[in-house]
Amino acid sequence: MREKGNLEAMFEKLKSGFKGLVNKVTTTELKSENLTPILSDFKMSLVENDVAFPVAEKISDDLVKRLNGVQVKRLDDRKKIVEDNLKQVLLEVMLTGQKIDLLKIASEKRKKNEPLVLMFVGINGTGKTTTIAKVAQFVREKGYSVVLAGADTYRAGSIEQLEEHGRRLGVRVIKSNYGGDPAAVAYDAVNHAKAHGINFVLIDTAGRMQTNQNLMNELIKVKRVVSPDLTIFTVDSLIGNDAVEQAEEFNKAVGIDATILTKVDADVKGGSALSVTYVTQKPILFIGVGQTYKDLELFNPEKFVNMVLR
Repeated sequence: MREKGNLEAMFEKLKSGFKGLVNKVTTTELKSENLTPILSDFKMSLVENDVAFPVAEKISDDLVKRLNGVQVKRLDDRKKIVEDNLKQVLLEVMLTGQKIDLLKIASEKRKKNEPLVLMFVGINGTGKTTTIAKVAQFVREKGYSVVLAGADTYRAGSIEQLEEHGRRLGVRVIKSNYGGDPAAVAYDAVNHAKAHGINFVLIDTAGRMQTNQNLMNELIKVKRVVSPDLTIFTVDSLIGNDAVEQAEEFNKAVGIDATILTKVDADVKGGSALSVTYVTQKPILFIGVGQTYKDLELFNPEKFVNMVLR
């Protein structure tokens, strides 16, 4: 397990791909006919590193457009120009129309004595329930109170798993029996928070394959009943292009507001981080960077781009 915050060790392949590109382009005359073959190879390197094909294409095409015909006097200047343009292209991919400042929203809700309701969606095995516990720890460290809702009433062990996290963190879990109505559990949790002045409600839902329409309908029902402030999609960064497909499907079916990428500490490729934001046009809120409750970091696109170009 890598240490928290040791992002330098992550995404090694993406970083070396960008470094190789910068070196090649720096020693080439900046003309479209010279750049296109280099960027064609680079596009395939991005795809191999889990960058979705449309995203890899956009990065390569935009870079050719930006660099074509640029006049440069010295080699040093050329490297900086290439890096600066690549940085701008990546930022355009990573930045969405909206930024979500979770703590600012929470502060505004607290002033109105209303809970901030977060509904977590995603398929089984992405670390969704553990991620909810990490978010609970994060907001508690910032001085907010939390209640958890065990609205995954389908999977054996899911409520126990959430209860175990709740016990360790000292956080109340609202639940029902297996086979119960997930929307009713979520509704009860929101009412409990309102009655007791609790700041955050974190709703765990059944992890489902995005192709299971009945379970998707259940999600839609939960969302309709509790009207969460944010619907957060949790996805395993190690599954590569599947992450993009899942994000698209969930966004279409339920509507997501933000993403949390899990298992980033084990991800040497890093392409999911580039792709998920661009495809959904929703920001990445957090990344999971380890096994403990504290191993959750607010995601900063500028910091990410600077890191992969270092």
